[in-house]
Amino acid sequence: MTLKEILAAKGSHVYTIHPEATLQDVVEELVQHNIGALMVCRRDPGEGREEILGIITERDILRRCAFSEHPLRSIRVEEAMSRNLVVAHPDYSVEQAMQLMTNNRIRHLPVVVDGRLVGIISIGDAVKAQLERLAMENRFMKDYIQG
Repeated sequence: MTLKEILAAKGSHVYTIHPEATLQDVVEELVQHNIGALMVCRRDPGEGREEILGIITERDILRRCAFSEHPLRSIRVEEAMSRNLVVAHPDYSVEQAMQLMTNNRIRHLPVVVDGRLVGIISIGDAVKAQLERLAMENRFMKDYIQG
């Protein structure tokens, strides 16, 4: 299974936030949408494009809380976001995506084509896809043995 297939099933909508927003804004978005990360993007209305700047995750917020006494409302996203993005292509297999996530100790993997964000895969999405594949293989094996 490829990431393209996962995105086709789950949808390719990606929640984003701008770098000048606050961490309080991030928390509210994460809770509202029941997600664990937001892509940080700057939109260029003139060109109709968005520039991917980074990602802000629950883990980034916890790190900032642990090392700062400032309230979340006073910390801008660009101060706490992860900038060194690990990204995948839609043609990557689930196994390749899981390897990237494991090696880089990340739980969210942006899917990018030619610098354009086309989706995001979470570790939960990858595990779900693997479980579905294993269940299907198990069913085929049982059918084969019994048949």
